[in-house]
Amino acid sequence: MLEPRLPSYADPARHGDPGSALGGFDLPHEPVATAGEPLLGMSSELEETSYDIPGQIVVDARDDLDDGALAALASDFSLRLLPTALASETRIQIATINGPVSATLARLARDPRVEAAEPLAWVRASFIANDPLLKEQWHMARVGAERAWDFSTGRGVTVAVVDTGIACETHGPFVKAPDLASTECVEGWNFVTKTNHANDDQGHGTHVAGTIAQSTNNGIGAVGLAFHARLMPVKVLNESGWGTTADVADGIRWAAENGAHVINLSLGGPRNSKVLQNAIDYAVGRGAVVVAAAGNTGGRVQYPGASDGVIGVSASDPNDKIARFSSRGQGVDVAAPGVNVTQQTICNRGRGDCEAPYPAYNGTSMAAPHVAGAAALLVGLGVSDPRAVEDAIRAGARVVDDSESGKLLYGAGILDAASSVARVTQSHIVVRMLALLLLAGWVARRARKKDANATSPWQVSFLIPALAAGPGLFFFAPWILPRVDLAVDVLARPIADLDLLIGASVHRWLPLANALIPLGLTTLFFGVKKLRPAIAGIAVGTAAYLTSVVVLGEVTGPLGRVALVVWCAVNAAACLWIARTNLSASR
Repeated sequence: MLEPRLPSYADPARHGDPGSALGGFDLPHEPVATAGEPLLGMSSELEETSYDIPGQIVVDARDDLDDGALAALASDFSLRLLPTALASETRIQIATINGPVSATLARLARDPRVEAAEPLAWVRASFIANDPLLKEQWHMARVGAERAWDFSTGRGVTVAVVDTGIACETHGPFVKAPDLASTECVEGWNFVTKTNHANDDQGHGTHVAGTIAQSTNNGIGAVGLAFHARLMPVKVLNESGWGTTADVADGIRWAAENGAHVINLSLGGPRNSKVLQNAIDYAVGRGAVVVAAAGNTGGRVQYPGASDGVIGVSASDPNDKIARFSSRGQGVDVAAPGVNVTQQTICNRGRGDCEAPYPAYNGTSMAAPHVAGAAALLVGLGVSDPRAVEDAIRAGARVVDDSESGKLLYGAGILDAASSVARVTQSHIVVRMLALLLLAGWVARRARKKDANATSPWQVSFLIPALAAGPGLFFFAPWILPRVDLAVDVLARPIADLDLLIGASVHRWLPLANALIPLGLTTLFFGVKKLRPAIAGIAVGTAAYLTSVVVLGEVTGPLGRVALVVWCAVNAAACLWIARTNLSASR
């Protein structure tokens, strides 16, 4: 027999029986005061030397030194000087040195001809959201949100919030939450009223959704972790915060069938429901990442947090300690901030135009959406296999206690979204660059074997298209420019990943990662010999990308793994044949 109710999570002190004096309301969160609380360990400063360029320094010589004196200075210290753009006015020079930098700098500091000498260091563009409550969102700093945004913001990803609904629209008496104004919401479903208007009349779902994709850099309110992701409201809990396992199971299935790439479940109960497990299996089988709160009992992990195929999330505090209320044990895969979490919610049960509050809540309900947001960032990078997403989250987690007892509290550790997306981006670059170099070399040898006068691929007209199709023309962007900017994001992506900007569901078919594009270009422009190296570059870059799909194993194909591997192998082989044909000079 199924459990008749599925309560959403709260601090256990706030749990109430439906027949109690609370009038049947089971509160799904606990508001807490924020004033005056120190937020410890929010972030660590970068080491001053971390951006220094090895072997290079900046020398600011006295303004009255002439060219001869500068040359003498360079000779005395064995420096190779390169003037800066305004060196004729400032006498500032960039110098390359051999040997210990610190010793040379110490000697230069004592030389009367030098006003200053220091290491040459990189600087980078940084995106800092202008939302005024960001400084109160210790939890966003704790998961590395600002650094994670340099790599991904969740473009093209749809996250379903199976909960009390979301204040995503103005409909009837319900109004859209002001700080979701620029967040895209796709059509959802209300299993309480059986309509497609999944308006939030309780507040819990809107708070959860804010952590995932609150409108960000809009000058108001708070930020969301994957703020370019789309939200899908699926209402399965009533205005008291209660629902049934059957409704939640239906909500999970509905979300998966309607294009959700990530499903957040900040709810649960003690019943290990087979109906619920079947729905989760169905969603994972369709490529959806399912994230669920561990529960607030202080005891064993509740369901669906403990269900198979789910990323179960416990709650941590600002000191990286497990929250007193958080469930723990088997089923915890990762921990995330769940204490004093600030986001916008609703007022007046979502009805009417009123000042929507930004309360701080406690609960594993608040921890889970951090992980769902991180999952959206990863899916936005092309990691579409649910197991690969979980592996990336676990690999990037910050270990605070690697003992067996610690793993029961934290799982793999505390969520570090920045580390997870950086690791994935680095692995993509390494594999695709290596594949590109190996395949380009192989094609060059094959082309020369067939035609001694074949065009060399090691030229700009080949390499730039090859980079654009393989690792991405600006593959290095996250270390220099944030991919928050759409133009930077487009240039940083391989051609085959551009469809992710439309939707991760489209990308599963790899419509831009096949031989048809270089084949079409060959058909149209083979007679223009100057364009052949560029076409060959696109073909080899596409083959390198397809190779990475197989090697990395992060993509789930709509027809299964075997079909995906066959597709990649056939198209990569065809791309290499096309590249060799275009490099031949005799045709």
